[in-house]
Amino acid sequence: MTLARIGFIGAGSWATHNHIPLLARRDDVQLAGVCRLGGPILERVRETFGFPFATEDYRELLARDLDGVVVTSPHHLHYEHARAALEHGCHVMCEKPMALRAQEAWDLVRAAAQRHLHLIVPYGWHYEPFVQQARKLMDEQVVGDIEYVLCHMASPTKSLFTGDVRSSDGAVIARTEPSTWRVAEQGGGYAHGQVTHSAGLMFWLTGLRATQVSARMRSPNADVDLYNAANVVFDNGAIGTISGAATLPDRDEFEVDIRIFGTKGALLLDVKHKRVEVRSHDGKHQSFDDPEGQGTYSCEGPPYRFADLIQGRGTNDSPGEVGARSVELIEAMHLSASQEAAPVQVYRDAT
Repeated sequence: MTLARIGFIGAGSWATHNHIPLLARRDDVQLAGVCRLGGPILERVRETFGFPFATEDYRELLARDLDGVVVTSPHHLHYEHARAALEHGCHVMCEKPMALRAQEAWDLVRAAAQRHLHLIVPYGWHYEPFVQQARKLMDEQVVGDIEYVLCHMASPTKSLFTGDVRSSDGAVIARTEPSTWRVAEQGGGYAHGQVTHSAGLMFWLTGLRATQVSARMRSPNADVDLYNAANVVFDNGAIGTISGAATLPDRDEFEVDIRIFGTKGALLLDVKHKRVEVRSHDGKHQSFDDPEGQGTYSCEGPPYRFADLIQGRGTNDSPGEVGARSVELIEAMHLSASQEAAPVQVYRDAT
């Protein structure tokens, strides 16, 4: 059996809670090496998961014989680390946001394509059966030409962005690095931290791309954005509303609500209740429910699919192109918000 040799750049809370233990269960995956700063924690990660190699220098990790690299370093380092891994000929799974600037995000997409490498962003919801059903319906043109999109997300994450209460991330090996979430220059704030999920899902379902954004953000008692509200014009002429709120009560479940309206009808996706509904103008309505695990977020799909892709199996349901569309939207949202909601043209890659 051929092993997929995978290295990790970054081994913090989420990586040690999700990505690494999931891939460690695979008989066809070798955890080939790990890199993170902080010698004592790095050694703990190495011992816990049996990595044969550990280093604080990602260049030393990339010098080893690897097939793929998982990038879970702090947000502002994603581009540097993912770009270096692609240059070394490795397939890459890069955590969201895949970059903080649109130009960098599209550079990663281009670099992967030029080298015929997979670039996957671990948006877990994309791999859920009910979301796959929504994508199938959209591919079947159930709403016709898209005219309006609503995309909303709310999370119980206030403490993560403000530090008012200790974040209960459940990690035993490594705790959340506060600067990743609470320093704007390093990609902190709700837009980069959470709206990237809902926006990525919206773009994957619709195939749209934002062209103009007018946005406001609020940061009550915080150094980064907790609330986001944006009006968006898409490339096909449709308009939309993007919103986000970080302040659901701590024990509440994530809410993601995407509503897509078109010439034939509307598709409604309620992630919290795992429900998809199609309301057609011809009266042929459809509904799909997946009650198991309602309200919970799981991310088994992306790391498992990454291992499959390395070995030539499966399809990438959260590709870099989708992540890049999310990055360019959020970059424009921040710029517009800094200019009192002035309309901003979205970055366009030369390719």
